[in-house]
Amino acid sequence: MPATLAVLDDIGVLPEVEAAGFIRKWGATMSWGREAEPWSWYFKETNRRFPHAYQVWRPRFDQILLDHAADCGCAVHFGEAVVSVDSGSVTLAGGGRAEAAMVVDASGQRALVATARGLRKWDSAFRNLAVYGYFDGGQHLDPPDDGNIFIEATAHGWLWKIPLAGGVSSVGAVVDRNYGAGEIRRLGLEPFFSGQIAASKRTHDLLGGAALRQGPTAVRDWSYSAGSMAGDDFVLVGDAACFIDPLFSTGVHLAVTGAHLAAAYVATALSTPHLRAAAGAAYERLYRNQYAHFRELARLFYASNRTTDSYFWEARRIAGSVGDVPRAAFVRAVSGQNAAGYERSVLSHGVLPGAFLRALDTETAARRARHMRPSATTRVRRAFGVAVRRDMVLGDGRFEPGYVIDGPGRDELPVSGLVASLAHYADSETLRAISERIASANEVDPARVAESVLAAAHLLIADGLLEVVGTDQPSI
Repeated sequence: MPATLAVLDDIGVLPEVEAAGFIRKWGATMSWGREAEPWSWYFKETNRRFPHAYQVWRPRFDQILLDHAADCGCAVHFGEAVVSVDSGSVTLAGGGRAEAAMVVDASGQRALVATARGLRKWDSAFRNLAVYGYFDGGQHLDPPDDGNIFIEATAHGWLWKIPLAGGVSSVGAVVDRNYGAGEIRRLGLEPFFSGQIAASKRTHDLLGGAALRQGPTAVRDWSYSAGSMAGDDFVLVGDAACFIDPLFSTGVHLAVTGAHLAAAYVATALSTPHLRAAAGAAYERLYRNQYAHFRELARLFYASNRTTDSYFWEARRIAGSVGDVPRAAFVRAVSGQNAAGYERSVLSHGVLPGAFLRALDTETAARRARHMRPSATTRVRRAFGVAVRRDMVLGDGRFEPGYVIDGPGRDELPVSGLVASLAHYADSETLRAISERIASANEVDPARVAESVLAAAHLLIADGLLEVVGTDQPSI
């Protein structure tokens, strides 16, 4: 994801990734939704800083990250397999032990800590099975989509085709778990995989003349999350913490951004032990918010497909209203104000319940109406259920005490002290009066505060956190 590149840039490894020769991914192309005709969306529509991402070859990408860790001073040991983790120490396959004040479990889907402690919870909403392999040759989409992932809905699920460097393609088929397991037992793994590709309309054509070079491999029941992601002596990150359906290729993104948060937790826990518990709770809350966002959007996208009718698709359609989807995920889908940014494009090509579409129109209109610029005489109040609270927020490489604004069905929003004061004092007062109260409390000139208060109020009103209750008429 483009947002992943921002983290890689922050830790100083992005130049090495850019120089590795990975294919640039400008977006995605899908045969999905109301019609089978392919359509595309592009990162540049919502991300100006990074209008593209990369189709990485994982062995090379992971090696780049490992080498960078070593360059930063990390002691790297090769060939030392970990077989168990217990109270701040790890047991190695050779019988040795390594002690640590904090263990970061990045063991992938082995999920050593979560499995050993019975923390892993499987997700009943995504009981799918994937079969994937790598092909030499074949064709990619036409430019400018030749670097895109191609996703094609089929009768029994969907296929992905990802172009990699050197003329290699990653290809996978996602189907219902019970159907896939039964067919694999009946046909065998490779014939089943070949049959899923042959049943597609476009993926099959793109792979004309291609040869399977590796695989196929089957993975089932892979969507899950750990009941606890952080403790006094451990933190889970990446697939060791959670994994969601691969519809949006979010595995690397969750791993990298989760590692960014996990590093902040470890730094905080080791340097300021009295903040350990609060920092761990903040890590878990922020990481789960990301996971939940992609999970609910995957549910929405599955529900929106109408290109084919089968048990697979009928079982994944949302028959109810927008109430089936958390409000935070819904608002992000409407506004596009999120890390991924492609929700609006995909939803516009899908078929969703009438109640959802009506709510979509209502929220879109409300956001448009709220996009007004307040003045000093505008009176504001907090929206229903919105509150300001002290909590741990992500600072410069660690968690630190700060302020957040949140409310029913909303993700928390970390804010500065000034914005927290604005929301705290927003009780049908004018913005001028609020500016004066903030200035008095901090013993500063009100004129220095007023401009920042107006700018912050504009954003909070647009996001529905503050409501306008009127405007004082200037006296004559």
